[in-house]
Amino acid sequence: MAIAADADYYAAKDAGFAATRADVVAFADADCWPDAGWLEALLRPFADGDVQAVAGRTTYRDGVFGAAATAIDFMYFASPLGAGCTRNFYANNVAFRREVLESGGYGAHDFYRGSCQVLGLALQARGIAVRFAPGAHTIHRLPDSMADLLRLRLLRGADAVELAPHLARAYLPRGARWLARMGPLSGLVVLAVRCACSLIALRQQRQAAVRGPRWFAGAALVAALHAADATGAVIRGLRLGLAAPARRSTALAYHENVDRLAA
Repeated sequence: MAIAADADYYAAKDAGFAATRADVVAFADADCWPDAGWLEALLRPFADGDVQAVAGRTTYRDGVFGAAATAIDFMYFASPLGAGCTRNFYANNVAFRREVLESGGYGAHDFYRGSCQVLGLALQARGIAVRFAPGAHTIHRLPDSMADLLRLRLLRGADAVELAPHLARAYLPRGARWLARMGPLSGLVVLAVRCACSLIALRQQRQAAVRGPRWFAGAALVAALHAADATGAVIRGLRLGLAAPARRSTALAYHENVDRLAA
C-alpha cells in the first residue's frame, strides 16, 4: 500500500496496519535496534487469548545522557486495569490484536508524537489492558546532532500543549478542565508534572549509568531538557509556530542515513 507523500508518523503506522491481515500486528521503527528475541518477547503474552495489547520497553542507549532522555521520552506507568500492565506505550515497540485498532487506528491528532498517549487513554477508558513486556527491549537512536536534539525538544514541548486537554478529560473532574485551556500555561503544567515523574523514573531505570552520585548529573540533564521543552510549549501555546502540518514533510526522515549508535 502506498503512503501519501505528506503522511505523518501515525498516518504511516495506520497505512501499514491497513496493509496487513494478521490477527496480531506489531509495530517497530527503522531508527530502533531491537534486542535479540525482541519480537518473541513482545508476542509471547498473546498466548493468553484474553491479552489484547502488549507494550515492550524502549530506551535510548546507555550512559547518563541516554538515561536522562529515556526518563523523559519513554516512561511507563502502572495501569489500574491489572498487575503487569501499563497505561502508556510507544508506537516503536507495541503489538495489538487486530480488532483493537480496526475501529480507528492511532487516529488523526495535532501531535508530533502524542497520539500513542491519546490511544493509551482511549484503550484504558474502553477497559482494554496493555500488558507490559520489559523483555521486549529496543534501543531508540538519539538525534544526529545538537540542532536535531533542539528541534526534537521543541516539538516535544509543543506536544505538551496539545496533550493537555486529553489529560484533563482523563484525569481531572469536569469543573477543573478549564486548566487545559490556558495556552502555554497548560503545556507548562504538563511539563512540570512530567519533569517530576522523570526524576522518579531516573531512579527506577535498569541503566547503570545513573546509579549513585551520577543520578545528580542525570537529574541536571532532565531539568535542562525540560527547559528546552518548555520553550516549545510557549511557542506552540502562543501559536507562534511548531504546528503539526509544518512538520509532516520530515516526519518520516528525521535521521541521516548514518549509523551513529556507537559513541
